[in-house]
Amino acid sequence: MEASAPPPPRRRTLPVVLAGVVVLVLAAVGIAVVRPGPVAEWLGGEPADRGAAAQPAEPAPAAVLAGADANAPVPTPEGVRAALAPLVDVPALGDRVHVSVADVATGKPLFGRGEDDGTVPASVTKLVTGVTVLAARGAAYRIPTRAVAGESPGEVVIVGGGDPTLAVDKKGFYPGAARLDDLAGQVRDALGGTKPTKVTVDSSLYSGPVFEPGWDDDIPTGGYGGAITALMTDGARSDVTRAKKDEAAGNHWAERVSQPDLSAGRAFARLLGVPADAVKRGTAPAAGTATSGPGTELGKVESLPMVRLVDIMISDSDNIIAEALARQVALARNEPASFVGAGAAMDAVAGELGLPADELTLADGSGLSRSNRISPSLLTDLIALAGAGSRSELAAIFGGLPVADWSGTLAERYGTAATKAGAGVVRAKTGTLTKVHAIAGLVSTADGRLLTFAVLTDAVPPDGLTAARVALDRIGAALANCGCR
Repeated sequence: MEASAPPPPRRRTLPVVLAGVVVLVLAAVGIAVVRPGPVAEWLGGEPADRGAAAQPAEPAPAAVLAGADANAPVPTPEGVRAALAPLVDVPALGDRVHVSVADVATGKPLFGRGEDDGTVPASVTKLVTGVTVLAARGAAYRIPTRAVAGESPGEVVIVGGGDPTLAVDKKGFYPGAARLDDLAGQVRDALGGTKPTKVTVDSSLYSGPVFEPGWDDDIPTGGYGGAITALMTDGARSDVTRAKKDEAAGNHWAERVSQPDLSAGRAFARLLGVPADAVKRGTAPAAGTATSGPGTELGKVESLPMVRLVDIMISDSDNIIAEALARQVALARNEPASFVGAGAAMDAVAGELGLPADELTLADGSGLSRSNRISPSLLTDLIALAGAGSRSELAAIFGGLPVADWSGTLAERYGTAATKAGAGVVRAKTGTLTKVHAIAGLVSTADGRLLTFAVLTDAVPPDGLTAARVALDRIGAALANCGCR
């Protein structure tokens, strides 16, 4: 195929400066990324339980990405096309390769190949989920889990608010998460001398199917997805101890329980001394004006703030968190908290942000669905917008982006002679399904200019995973290695 002509200007102009938030320090048009110290503490660990006072001081973090030069020359479309065209036209990427490259500071498009075409995005969908939930809920929002008095004496209703990180106790999977043992303690205090006798599980906040119809057949039981319910603990993992060990070894797979809401309800009942056979699904009574009686709040715990949930979702490519955050967008926009409602709400928020929502079709928030379609140009617009000072809360999506040859899904990539130029200077979200391979993020050129790029391909041979990843990495490395002028 011939390289496409330089694309026309996009329908809007992006702001010029980047804002500084979270783990990234974004200043002017540059990024500084630091190697983490106590990562668990960043994600909300509990220093008192970990003996922080006795720990030796952490060394100062070392720089991974130097700040980009705001005054660096802008690559030319001709230069970028000369660098990328030979790398896009390779058999390893199949015959549906869609690409967008733009300058972050100006929003100027520099290269396009089917850039406005909707493509199956896989996990790069999480960038859209992250930006829309931050816009809809705000970076400081926390998801509540409540307990209220039921209709009968001793009945406690646990009301799921959609926090997928909720833990049973301090041994939970997500450091710093809200805990059922804390909620149970509040309930006991509120009930005084009344003994809990029954637990009702209210997970009615979510509606519709618990699995998205466009998911591959093996996803519900495949260890990376699971039933999406408004109440769950530890991302529906069935064996938290094993999952934590696997996670430490770089394996995000985990067996999930089939009914997360009932499993959480039974764990809550154990903490209250209520037998498992006294746990059932139901709905909470409406809250009255009295200080006691049915519907009265007995306790409440809240999730980590939204900015940290987004960070975990992106850094770990956590599909369960992604689906929960998509439903938070739906709730914020008064849509049903379902797959369909979440997709409609995220589309609406994307349009409110000035993104080309006509290039976006979402069936879920994680990217597991093959019904999703996102254009590469929407992703580069989104990334540049997230770095713009006009909506600084959106820049939280950068904190969890993997760094080439160092962290996350890019830890084992960009290490070959053909790709090492991208090591440490490509920071991107990846996406993989059978035949689908995608990457979208940021890269600093050899001159220090910050670019955003997205490459999506959804017609790779089923056995072509390794070759496709190398081909994608060569594109990022080419941008890192050139001034492209």
